[in-house]
Amino acid sequence: MRLLTSTLALVLTFVLAEASLAHENPAGLAARHNRLAHRDSAVEARAPSGARRCPNRNQKPTSAPAPNFAAAKNLTTPSSTKKPASTPAPPPPPPPPPPAGVINVVSHCGPIGATQQTTALTGPNGKIDWLMCGFESPGGWQPPYVRVQDLITHSLSSALQSPNSPFKACGPYLSIFEKYAQQYGIPSIIMASFSMQESGCNPNTVGGGGEQGMMQITTDKCGGAPGGNCKDPDFNIRTATKFFADTLKAHGGNILSSIGAYNGFYVGLTKEKAFAARWSACCRCQNNGDYIHQFVNGWLQNINAYGPIKLGKYFNLDVCPAH
Repeated sequence: MRLLTSTLALVLTFVLAEASLAHENPAGLAARHNRLAHRDSAVEARAPSGARRCPNRNQKPTSAPAPNFAAAKNLTTPSSTKKPASTPAPPPPPPPPPPAGVINVVSHCGPIGATQQTTALTGPNGKIDWLMCGFESPGGWQPPYVRVQDLITHSLSSALQSPNSPFKACGPYLSIFEKYAQQYGIPSIIMASFSMQESGCNPNTVGGGGEQGMMQITTDKCGGAPGGNCKDPDFNIRTATKFFADTLKAHGGNILSSIGAYNGFYVGLTKEKAFAARWSACCRCQNNGDYIHQFVNGWLQNINAYGPIKLGKYFNLDVCPAH
């Protein structure tokens, strides 16, 4: 009984306390709640920032996204997006080279027409119509530009070794030709060819106009000849070689116009003017229309320009009486 009475008293005390709280001042309750809120904020502030939220241990970690290689292949740099520069069309192939052993120069007067073998009208240094470009036109002779080194030639010493060489008459003077060829830079066979063309390499020759010796130099060039002998071989060859070297320089290195000048040719000379003396008292004062062809395709090839192949097409001196 006493235990039951104690239990009832305890329950009654609890009920009275709850009733007292229900009638407490509302401001006091608010203050109490405010203190609890501040306490929770302070506790949270003291906690490390990384520990404010507990991780979800049931959630599986996510890996970094795999690279998209397909997209990367499609990426291009700015330079690769530019259009490639247009490539110019390749130049046309050069013309095939001429056969070995013939002249090879730029021609402004049609086909050169050179052949390895000398014929009546052509040879290794070009056909006669090319060599005499313009000769039969109103504008006159316009020699193609050819340098000494462009010419196809034999050396004089090797030419003399041939048993049929037309230069046999020049053999005794080979050392003189070569001495002055070296001094003045003119191949010895060129000067020997002048001698063959002019005199047959005969040192005693006197021309119709008084020309002297194997090189047929004019009398105005005879000053200083030893003992006044303009036909002296050493003096004659030296004087002619120096004169031709000076002529070549004056012609800008054009060997064709220089060879022509030795025979009285000049740029612009027409066929009519060259052959005009035919009707005069000095028929042989004509310019030989075949001279250059005979020179470069005959003598320079160790071939006699007057036979067995007669080189040329004009033969204008054939109508003149012999000396």
